[in-house]
Amino acid sequence: MTDARGTGAGDGSGTIGGVSKVAPRIDGTEEDTVATSPIWASRPKTRGLVLDLIRSARTITRIELAEATGLTGATISEVVRELMGDGLVVEAGRGAPTGGKPRTLVQLNPLARYSVGIQLERNTCVIVVVDLAGRQVARTSFQGVATMPPEQALPLVASQIDALLATAAVDRDRVLGVGLVSYGPQDRRVGVLLTPQPTGKWLDYPVARRLAEILELPVLLDNDAAAAAIGEYWMGAVDPRSTYGCIYMATGIGGGVVVAGEVYRGSSSNSVEIGHISIDVNGDECPCGNIGCLENYAGPSALVRQALATPGLAQRLALDPAGADLLTEFARVAAAANAGDPDARGLVEQSARYLGSAAVTMTGLFDVDTIVLAGPSFAVASSIYQAVIQQEVDRRTFARRPIRCGSYRRSTGRTRRRWAGRPSSCRAS
Repeated sequence: MTDARGTGAGDGSGTIGGVSKVAPRIDGTEEDTVATSPIWASRPKTRGLVLDLIRSARTITRIELAEATGLTGATISEVVRELMGDGLVVEAGRGAPTGGKPRTLVQLNPLARYSVGIQLERNTCVIVVVDLAGRQVARTSFQGVATMPPEQALPLVASQIDALLATAAVDRDRVLGVGLVSYGPQDRRVGVLLTPQPTGKWLDYPVARRLAEILELPVLLDNDAAAAAIGEYWMGAVDPRSTYGCIYMATGIGGGVVVAGEVYRGSSSNSVEIGHISIDVNGDECPCGNIGCLENYAGPSALVRQALATPGLAQRLALDPAGADLLTEFARVAAAANAGDPDARGLVEQSARYLGSAAVTMTGLFDVDTIVLAGPSFAVASSIYQAVIQQEVDRRTFARRPIRCGSYRRSTGRTRRRWAGRPSSCRAS
């Protein structure tokens, strides 16, 4: 049987409407079906899991939900009825005929609830409001927050969120919570950063708890690269059953691996710090304590530093040696590379070759099906990075692993967001 979305149901593939019928483990084995898990003993968690199944499938029938979870049709009907009563789920027409009466599809009501996303970078704070489908409703960005002490910065962030919600005409009682992402190591259990940011006052500060107190909303802290990786899953840009890697580049370089929709966290939720693998055992010491880290050779700061040291290039591109906004300086070099400047292109290609080495390492360690390049720094020179990294992976691995660009769209004249918008090709647009 094939439903309206063309996904095999009951075909032995282990999926219903693109949703796995089992809970995969990180080690590649399979748990018992979801219905036998103790998590189903809790009604709120049952609702949450059914809601996630609906979200990941886009549209799905009640029968498919029952088959995916192992719950009875009566239980699924009751849960869906509750979700519809709360306005979270709506009916979405009929599926393709299967020999009997076409079954009714259900889907999320994207306007029922909203959430807020915050990205805290070295120089910039970006805040977005998105609906349940992940579509951007409002966005703002500003600089200087990370250089402030957190006691001063977080009230400013909260005031910007309030203003953004007002601009978008979104009532606070319809906001589910806040996702805060930042770079570097974290303790997600207690919501603290283990990276000093530009100022050491952020180190070990309870940023998630304090922001939640100010906003009176739940706040979840996560690594930016891990969030980008799982964002590809929720945008429907990858096979939900696949194992894929993500290399994320903004001002620094991070990574994530997703196995059947679950981020591989490791023992302390700080796995896949690919920007800090050593590619030169005789290299310079990194602030992280390691020697010869990838980020010091391939990251935007390294590329801008090399551009400033290249005779004539800094003058041609009007690079600012004291430029406070690293991404702006990097984007100038990337734009020149795209336009055919030989010096700029040589630097970007060298960065890409180093990243290709990291992609080969990720492939060898995690046996990923594909690797996604995400983040604003990839976006401004995506075609060069994608082509060179693909060449390195093809040349240095025994099986081809596709390298592709993330699901981003242009949000400013210089960079593109990674979550909202349709899956794009690597071609800048």
